[in-house]
Amino acid sequence: MMLSGIFSKKSDHPMANIKSAQALLEDLPKNDNYKSLMEISEWAESVADHTDFRLDHQFAVLRLLDESAQSYVRKLAYEYFSPQELSLFQENHLWLVLGNWHRHIARAYYVLFKRYYNKDKGADSIRTQLPLLVARTVSAMTGQLKFICSHYGPIDNTIWHHLAELYRLAEQQQYLDVPLELYNGSATNTSVRAELAKLLCWYSCGINTLKPLYIHLTERLTGQFSSSIQLSAEQDSHSLFCFDLEQPAAPSHIRSLGNASTRYISMAEMHPRLHELISILSKGLMPKKLNLGGIYHAEPVLEAAQYLLEYLTSPPSRGSARHEIEAGLRIMHGFARMIQRTDIELNFLDDSPGYWEAEDISASGFCALVPVGGTDGIRIGSLLGVQPDGVGHWGAAVVRRLMRDESNRLHVGAEMLSHQYSGVFLNYRGGVTEDGLPALWLQYNSATPVIEAKLLMKAGAFFAHRSLQTQLNDKNYLLIPEKLLEKGLDYDLATFRVIEQESETGDE
Repeated sequence: MMLSGIFSKKSDHPMANIKSAQALLEDLPKNDNYKSLMEISEWAESVADHTDFRLDHQFAVLRLLDESAQSYVRKLAYEYFSPQELSLFQENHLWLVLGNWHRHIARAYYVLFKRYYNKDKGADSIRTQLPLLVARTVSAMTGQLKFICSHYGPIDNTIWHHLAELYRLAEQQQYLDVPLELYNGSATNTSVRAELAKLLCWYSCGINTLKPLYIHLTERLTGQFSSSIQLSAEQDSHSLFCFDLEQPAAPSHIRSLGNASTRYISMAEMHPRLHELISILSKGLMPKKLNLGGIYHAEPVLEAAQYLLEYLTSPPSRGSARHEIEAGLRIMHGFARMIQRTDIELNFLDDSPGYWEAEDISASGFCALVPVGGTDGIRIGSLLGVQPDGVGHWGAAVVRRLMRDESNRLHVGAEMLSHQYSGVFLNYRGGVTEDGLPALWLQYNSATPVIEAKLLMKAGAFFAHRSLQTQLNDKNYLLIPEKLLEKGLDYDLATFRVIEQESETGDE
């Protein structure tokens, strides 16, 4: 499109003239992705609020800003969704910049969409571009949701109302399936239906239980296979999730017959494609056509693909009933602190345990409110030492879910690994000594014969073909590795076959 003739010469807005708009973009600092994206975000917000522009003016400049921002977005998003742990400052800085961008560009496109349907001046001039406008709006909202979820924040229900409106009007005017190129150079074509299906499917898959890296990877994988997602008004045996256009809310599992305004989501055709991808990734290979927004090793991508397939074929269900309760919990965060408070260490800790308020509890876990200032370092997968009020021993738990409420208070959902544990030293060879690796033996019971043990070990300490020796309650044990159950932020959780020994023996 020729942009030089569509900007009003009478406006004093810096984006009203194509030459000045392009000059502003050319003056962006090439080596400062943060600053460049922040400036483009401010311009997008300003253009959205400048309703004196004709619609064709506004859409042209928003496209110019959006397309100019994409290289900065890709670089910063790859930095944010890194397999390496970021500092808290770096993580928050990236999150703010990227979150602001997606929020501003999503709002700007939606404002333009509303102006079109209100028949503002210049509406007819963008009629043929309406599928692109709506597809980009949905794509921007996907990014907006992605960064809210990466910070486990509350979702504004306005998003679902906007998506329902976008879907309903695209369906009525029959441009849901118009093929289009979302951005110049996109590897594959998309459509409004494909962008909506991707967002609804991905968000439905329990992403608030995932670490930010896996929130990103599952979103990219869902987008890769969006053409295999069925989104329609007809329910069939494969329909898994639903979305109501008249009473918009987050998509949910189908529990009963819907109504005429319900749209159904099926991913049955995605299953064989995920199986094929998992087979390739299991060999340590990365398919060349897999676009993840950066270079990633096969292992985390495999875990993300396996998560999606498992969720789509066997959605998780609550294993035990929750009971609302008001109780205090003493909390230790991290493997090292938990070790320090066992009998095998001297317990010279300078810091006191944190104190959380339990909101509900079940046989398998709890939900608790974290006090302000006590959230540093808490992540999905964080290991916790837990001691309820009135209980004399510590238990072990893992953070499985995080959610911030409207007041930005953090609520933690944790799975109990064990209500009690004992500290032990592990030795790879040469018998039982007290200079081995410290570990936590979960739920040890000396009153019954021990044939299997579940241990928390320091990250990287588990080896599938290397037996260990330890001593507990004056008994010597040989521990034969069986399975690594989980590889956490600072721990390995593994099971071992146990053989009680009468005397010290060498490494098996």
